[in-house]
Amino acid sequence: MNIIIYTLIILGTAYFLLKSIVNISSKKISKNLRKLILFGSISFAILLVFGGKFLLSLPLTLLSLAILKLKGFSIFQLIGLFRLIQTLRRSGRFSFSQNQNIKNSTTLSLEEAYKILNLDINKKITKKEVSKAHINIQKKIHPDISPETARLSTIVNEAKDVILKNIS
Repeated sequence: MNIIIYTLIILGTAYFLLKSIVNISSKKISKNLRKLILFGSISFAILLVFGGKFLLSLPLTLLSLAILKLKGFSIFQLIGLFRLIQTLRRSGRFSFSQNQNIKNSTTLSLEEAYKILNLDINKKITKKEVSKAHINIQKKIHPDISPETARLSTIVNEAKDVILKNIS
Protein backbone atom coordinates (compact mmCIF):
# COMPACT_ATOMS: atom_id res chain seq x y z
CA MET A 1 0.00 0.00 0.00
CA ASN A 2 2.87 2.38 0.81
CA ILE A 3 4.36 1.85 -2.64
CA ILE A 4 1.15 3.06 -4.29
CA ILE A 5 1.05 6.20 -2.13
CA TYR A 6 4.73 6.98 -2.77
CA THR A 7 4.26 6.43 -6.50
CA LEU A 8 1.28 8.80 -6.57
CA ILE A 9 3.23 11.44 -4.64
CA ILE A 10 6.24 11.14 -6.98
CA LEU A 11 4.10 11.23 -10.14
CA GLY A 12 2.03 14.14 -8.81
CA THR A 13 5.19 16.09 -7.99
CA ALA A 14 6.67 15.32 -11.41
CA TYR A 15 3.43 16.41 -13.10
CA PHE A 16 3.31 19.79 -11.33
CA LEU A 17 7.05 20.32 -11.86
CA LEU A 18 6.77 19.66 -15.60
CA LYS A 19 3.63 21.82 -15.82
CA SER A 20 5.50 24.74 -14.24
CA ILE A 21 8.51 24.26 -16.55
CA VAL A 22 6.28 24.55 -19.62
CA ASN A 23 5.46 28.16 -18.77
CA ILE A 24 9.10 29.22 -18.33
CA SER A 25 11.11 30.45 -21.33
CA SER A 26 13.76 28.11 -22.69
CA LYS A 27 16.45 30.77 -22.27
CA LYS A 28 15.72 31.00 -18.56
CA ILE A 29 15.72 27.22 -18.20
CA SER A 30 19.05 26.98 -20.02
CA LYS A 31 20.63 29.67 -17.86
CA ASN A 32 19.43 28.10 -14.62
CA LEU A 33 20.41 24.59 -15.74
CA ARG A 34 23.89 25.84 -16.62
CA LYS A 35 24.24 27.36 -13.15
CA LEU A 36 22.92 24.19 -11.51
CA ILE A 37 25.40 21.99 -13.41
CA LEU A 38 28.27 24.40 -12.67
CA PHE A 39 27.65 24.61 -8.93
CA GLY A 40 26.74 20.94 -8.67
CA SER A 41 29.89 19.75 -10.43
CA ILE A 42 32.12 22.13 -8.46
CA SER A 43 30.59 21.08 -5.14
CA PHE A 44 30.80 17.38 -6.06
CA ALA A 45 34.43 17.83 -7.16
CA ILE A 46 35.22 19.52 -3.83
CA LEU A 47 33.61 16.62 -1.98
CA LEU A 48 35.70 14.16 -3.96
CA VAL A 49 38.89 16.13 -3.24
CA PHE A 50 38.15 16.15 0.49
CA GLY A 51 37.44 12.44 0.26
CA GLY A 52 40.88 11.86 -1.26
CA LYS A 53 39.64 10.97 -4.75
CA PHE A 54 41.65 13.53 -6.72
CA LEU A 55 41.51 11.70 -10.04
CA LEU A 56 37.74 11.42 -9.89
CA SER A 57 37.42 15.16 -9.32
CA LEU A 58 39.32 16.10 -12.52
CA PRO A 59 36.50 15.35 -15.02
CA LEU A 60 34.05 17.34 -12.91
CA THR A 61 36.48 20.24 -12.72
CA LEU A 62 36.93 20.19 -16.51
CA LEU A 63 33.15 20.04 -16.95
CA SER A 64 32.71 23.08 -14.76
CA LEU A 65 35.44 24.95 -16.66
CA ALA A 66 33.75 24.15 -19.98
CA ILE A 67 30.47 25.54 -18.69
CA LEU A 68 32.15 28.61 -17.26
CA LYS A 69 32.91 31.18 -19.94
CA LEU A 70 35.74 33.64 -19.53
CA LYS A 71 35.08 36.90 -21.38
CA GLY A 72 33.17 35.17 -24.16
CA PHE A 73 35.57 32.22 -24.52
CA SER A 74 35.04 28.76 -23.12
CA ILE A 75 38.10 26.96 -21.78
CA PHE A 76 38.25 24.80 -24.93
CA GLN A 77 38.28 27.88 -27.16
CA LEU A 78 41.08 29.35 -25.03
CA ILE A 79 43.11 26.16 -25.47
CA GLY A 80 42.60 26.35 -29.26
CA LEU A 81 43.64 30.00 -29.28
CA PHE A 82 46.71 29.15 -27.19
CA ARG A 83 47.70 26.44 -29.70
CA LEU A 84 47.34 28.92 -32.57
CA ILE A 85 49.52 31.50 -30.81
CA GLN A 86 52.17 28.85 -30.03
CA THR A 87 52.25 27.74 -33.68
CA LEU A 88 52.69 31.34 -34.82
CA ARG A 89 55.34 32.08 -32.19
CA ARG A 90 57.39 29.02 -33.21
CA SER A 91 57.33 30.16 -36.82
CA GLY A 92 58.37 33.69 -35.77
CA ARG A 93 55.15 35.31 -36.98
CA PHE A 94 53.78 36.49 -33.67
CA SER A 95 55.26 38.10 -30.59
CA PHE A 96 53.75 39.66 -27.49
CA SER A 97 56.46 42.31 -27.22
CA GLN A 98 55.85 45.87 -28.33
CA ASN A 99 58.80 45.78 -30.75
CA GLN A 100 57.40 43.06 -32.93
CA ASN A 101 60.21 41.80 -35.14
CA ILE A 102 58.03 39.58 -37.29
CA LYS A 103 58.87 37.93 -40.58
CA ASN A 104 57.42 39.39 -43.74
CA SER A 105 53.83 38.18 -43.99
CA THR A 106 54.17 37.20 -47.67
CA THR A 107 56.45 34.26 -46.81
CA LEU A 108 53.79 32.09 -45.17
CA SER A 109 54.47 28.53 -46.25
CA LEU A 110 51.75 26.05 -47.14
CA GLU A 111 52.65 23.85 -44.17
CA GLU A 112 52.36 26.80 -41.78
CA ALA A 113 49.01 27.76 -43.29
CA TYR A 114 47.67 24.25 -42.69
CA LYS A 115 48.92 24.31 -39.08
CA ILE A 116 47.34 27.71 -38.45
CA LEU A 117 43.95 26.55 -39.70
CA ASN A 118 44.27 23.15 -37.92
CA LEU A 119 43.98 21.23 -41.19
CA ASP A 120 45.74 18.02 -42.16
CA ILE A 121 48.26 18.66 -44.93
CA ASN A 122 48.17 15.02 -46.11
CA LYS A 123 44.40 14.98 -46.55
CA LYS A 124 42.75 16.35 -49.68
CA ILE A 125 40.53 19.21 -48.57
CA THR A 126 37.89 21.32 -50.25
CA LYS A 127 37.32 25.04 -50.30
CA LYS A 128 34.32 24.51 -48.04
CA GLU A 129 36.47 22.83 -45.36
CA VAL A 130 39.02 25.65 -45.55
CA SER A 131 36.28 28.25 -45.19
CA LYS A 132 34.74 26.37 -42.25
CA ALA A 133 38.11 26.15 -40.44
CA HIS A 134 38.74 29.83 -41.15
CA ILE A 135 35.34 30.87 -39.81
CA ASN A 136 35.75 28.77 -36.65
CA ILE A 137 39.05 30.46 -35.83
CA GLN A 138 37.86 33.95 -36.79
CA LYS A 139 34.89 33.59 -34.44
CA LYS A 140 37.41 33.40 -31.61
CA ILE A 141 39.95 36.02 -32.67
CA HIS A 142 38.18 38.54 -34.89
CA PRO A 143 39.20 42.15 -34.06
CA ASP A 144 35.55 43.05 -33.44
CA ILE A 145 35.55 40.58 -30.55
CA SER A 146 38.93 41.57 -29.16
CA PRO A 147 41.05 44.39 -30.68
CA GLU A 148 44.23 42.77 -29.32
CA THR A 149 43.87 39.91 -31.78
CA ALA A 150 44.00 42.01 -34.96
CA ARG A 151 47.46 40.66 -35.91
CA LEU A 152 46.32 37.07 -35.37
CA SER A 153 43.29 37.71 -37.53
CA THR A 154 45.38 38.97 -40.44
CA ILE A 155 47.65 35.92 -40.21
CA VAL A 156 44.65 33.56 -40.23
CA ASN A 157 43.23 35.40 -43.27
CA GLU A 158 46.58 35.04 -45.02
CA ALA A 159 46.72 31.33 -44.20
CA LYS A 160 43.28 30.87 -45.75
CA ASP A 161 44.39 32.69 -48.91
CA VAL A 162 47.56 30.57 -49.22
CA ILE A 163 45.62 27.31 -48.93
CA LEU A 164 42.89 28.43 -51.34
CA LYS A 165 45.53 29.42 -53.92
CA ASN A 166 47.07 25.96 -53.57
CA ILE A 167 43.71 24.21 -53.99
CA SER A 168 42.77 26.12 -57.15
